[in-house]
Amino acid sequence: MTDITITVPQNIIQALRLPPDNIQAELKQELALALYQRGILSSGKACELADMKRLEWEELLGRRKIPRHYTDDDLMQDLEYANSSE
Repeated sequence: MTDITITVPQNIIQALRLPPDNIQAELKQELALALYQRGILSSGKACELADMKRLEWEELLGRRKIPRHYTDDDLMQDLEYANSSE
């Protein structure tokens, strides 16, 4: 599978109440949060999509009061992620 690009219309970008230099990072975080919350993406992969360190991701989930879903598959992915960071 290849990377994908999502086009956000300029009028939507202008309507966002975010600093211009933060928009891409914020949108990636919001997408990661939404996919994780819906159970579409594991915590480890959502953290990776958000370009965040694990502790930052966990803190963000806490601030947003998003319950953690943690399955055996999540554990395996998190272990793989942790091992790849070494």
